[in-house]
Amino acid sequence: MSKLSRRQTLTVDGYYKNLKKIADFVTAAARQAGMDEDEVYAVQMAVDEACTNIIEHAYGGEGRGKIRLTCQPLPNGLQVTIHDQGRPFDPAKVPVLNPNSPAETRSPGGMGLFFIYRLMDRVEFQPSSAGENRLVLVKQRKTQP
Repeated sequence: MSKLSRRQTLTVDGYYKNLKKIADFVTAAARQAGMDEDEVYAVQMAVDEACTNIIEHAYGGEGRGKIRLTCQPLPNGLQVTIHDQGRPFDPAKVPVLNPNSPAETRSPGGMGLFFIYRLMDRVEFQPSSAGENRLVLVKQRKTQP
């Protein structure tokens, strides 16, 4: 197994069909970073949810902007940074999800964000004054490769 030793970048147009390309990219990076299959799956799911939200909410639909992903190896894991130029997102404005409450009593939205926070070890939203949104996702390996 080769090691992810340098930063890798992928830029795609914001179409749902490109979610597969994104998944393949982050899967390869997570495996190269020495992650086990559960960790790889967590990275895939979190990135897929984030990119779907960018298409739906930041851009308001398909084909309205690009999504750029950067995978950066860390000594004990992987950092995935997702960039877009869509509408800014403030996670503080999303209602806090109580996963134990009945589905019919929950506010709409927030489930994907809840999963992203559960799947990843660090989640940071970094809106930029230059019109770029950045989402930094970090997953630590449980064991050394």
